[in-house]
Amino acid sequence: MKKLRDILIAVVIISGIGFLLYVIYDSTNPNKELAKRMAEISPRGGPPETIEGLIKAIKLYEEQHQRNIKDAAQTGVYWKILAMRYNDRNMFNNALEALEWAIYYNGGDPFLFNLRGSCAAAVARNSSGLLTNTVSEEKEKFLKIAESAYLRALELDATYTRAMYGLAYIYTVELNRQEDAILYLERYLQIQKTDINAMALLARAYFLTKSYTRAIEMYDRIANRTSDMRIKEEALNNKYVIQGMMYE
Repeated sequence: MKKLRDILIAVVIISGIGFLLYVIYDSTNPNKELAKRMAEISPRGGPPETIEGLIKAIKLYEEQHQRNIKDAAQTGVYWKILAMRYNDRNMFNNALEALEWAIYYNGGDPFLFNLRGSCAAAVARNSSGLLTNTVSEEKEKFLKIAESAYLRALELDATYTRAMYGLAYIYTVELNRQEDAILYLERYLQIQKTDINAMALLARAYFLTKSYTRAIEMYDRIANRTSDMRIKEEALNNKYVIQGMMYE
């Protein structure tokens, strides 16, 4: 077992010889310091000749690897902040470009995918005012990006309510996929029980799927929970309209 371990260590170091020679002669390479330290361990340019030297060399590589991980993580943070700044300024296309890099460095962050969904949906909405076939295709493309991003955010965090709401909104308002919207809005309201906007969106989806009783119940719920008289009156008015349709 010890002999096998020694062989594996030697293989690791040998595989790095090319890297070592490259960084020694490239003055701009950020790993030049590592190369110098490796050269001190192995002045002949090959792998260290002793077990102790090989172990020391591996530790040097591990230290450099950890530094590279930290540098990559920090780079990802900066791309994330840049995307957020672009989003705050309604520069959604720029935000999407920055998010590509942020996700490259940290593909496990649901926030990044939710923001990508929000930005893509905004680009789609902004493109809808131009009456050309290419814009229609462009809008469809960005809505698909938004849907995919929201779904990925929910894969990473099934309780991410912002992604639920964003997905439900484009299903209801943009894609006319009311049944899909209902699934996410019902889940959303199990967590965010007092969100009036989500209730209104769900009531609309119920109405459009001809689930009139559910729509009436939701408008009642809105009227009972809101303190805004305008919203209360609108909810009750919608309720009475639906009741009238049911008894015609």
